[in-house]
Amino acid sequence: MSTLEEIAQLRTSLRADDVDWLQAVVTDWQIIADLAFSDLILWVPDAEERGTWAAAQVRPATGATTLLLDIVGTFQAAGTEFGGLAVSVMVEGRVIAVIEVRASGTGARVESALEAAYRDSAEDLLGMIARGEFPHPGVRTELADSLRVGDGFIRLGVDGVVEYASPNALSAYRRLGLVEDLAGADLGTITAELVAARPTHRGVRGALHGREPVELEVEGEDVSVALRLIPLRHQGVVAGSIVLLRDVTDVRRRERQLVSKEATIREIHHRVKNNLQTVAALLRLQGRRMESPAAREALDDAVRRVGSIALVHQTLSQSFDETVAFDEVADRLLHNVLDVAGHGTHGRVVGERVGDFGSLPGETATALAMVLTELIQNAVQHAYPAAPGRLTIAVNRIRDRLRVRVSDDGVGMPEGVDLNASLGLSIVRTLVESELNGTLTFEPGRNGGTTVAISLEL
Repeated sequence: MSTLEEIAQLRTSLRADDVDWLQAVVTDWQIIADLAFSDLILWVPDAEERGTWAAAQVRPATGATTLLLDIVGTFQAAGTEFGGLAVSVMVEGRVIAVIEVRASGTGARVESALEAAYRDSAEDLLGMIARGEFPHPGVRTELADSLRVGDGFIRLGVDGVVEYASPNALSAYRRLGLVEDLAGADLGTITAELVAARPTHRGVRGALHGREPVELEVEGEDVSVALRLIPLRHQGVVAGSIVLLRDVTDVRRRERQLVSKEATIREIHHRVKNNLQTVAALLRLQGRRMESPAAREALDDAVRRVGSIALVHQTLSQSFDETVAFDEVADRLLHNVLDVAGHGTHGRVVGERVGDFGSLPGETATALAMVLTELIQNAVQHAYPAAPGRLTIAVNRIRDRLRVRVSDDGVGMPEGVDLNASLGLSIVRTLVESELNGTLTFEPGRNGGTTVAISLEL
């Protein structure tokens, strides 16, 4: 189904600012559809004045629909009568589109107070659209998009006094502590009294008087209510307002629980990182006491392995989820290993990363960090015995498929070497094949040296 912007561009001669206004209208017109118990269809004029095109539609959440099939993108020839009420969309004195209001039959039954309040408010909003007074300018928030008519509805008079409150709206205020009825009360005053203990709500009284559009959230004791006030104007003069509201207590409670859980998880990762760093420091101290060079080297390798795991947990402790931005981890591992191991070579080994890892799950990041540590360390120790060189980590990620190539331009791998004899390479093979469920291959480099290729599904 085509979008409003596409239809406007291909079928009409509307200006860009006109299309922006129409986008603002359809962003907010679910409220009108629900209040009017009607389908709304936006018709835009054909560029050659042959008729109109259906550019957008919305069905009511409060009643039956007449639109059994989507009609966006269909053409209506000039002179064809609309099937419902036609409301002009006015901008700067120009009619740029028409909204057709199609209501389903309601029969001859008596209209309830709620239905009457809904329909009166819908007529007011449609009248504002016809005069170019709605929607109100400004940046929309997530709160504006989340509130629906059925969640809770209040109609205010020009003086801010409640003329009608739906049962859901009254229930929300009961949870805030209201004991009397809402009808006849000044909404700003009574709301301010209910949340008076909250110093952040001192501006509630004025905000809910109905003069300007307002989006806010008020809190009582263990209760949160979100409100959106929409002023109703007639030729620029405020003629009342409508308020949409919803009890969001459970939503906010779950959000707080998630925040607390995330903070706990980050603290756990932070403590794991600290403990691993302590272990690394103890191993380093032990290594200094070793007289055997082989024993010192083994402990140094252990320190590097523990450090690579600690680096991942440090990144997780700063993250808001269980994923790791692995590019930073890979760069730090590469330069840390080269900075330490490079002192033992006759020249400096330069490292670089080509391509992006992106975000990886924590478990994958931990195993892959150890793999890279071993491969980098192995290359530095064996590929460059007496000369400087370049070590490259090339990454190719397509959706959930990751391919990593660690390449050096050193002396190359001797023929007949037993790869299983190296503890580091044995660790690499085990992690890649068992932990990451990937594949590992050793290949000759294009310009000499060795390339280790890793492929895995994330």
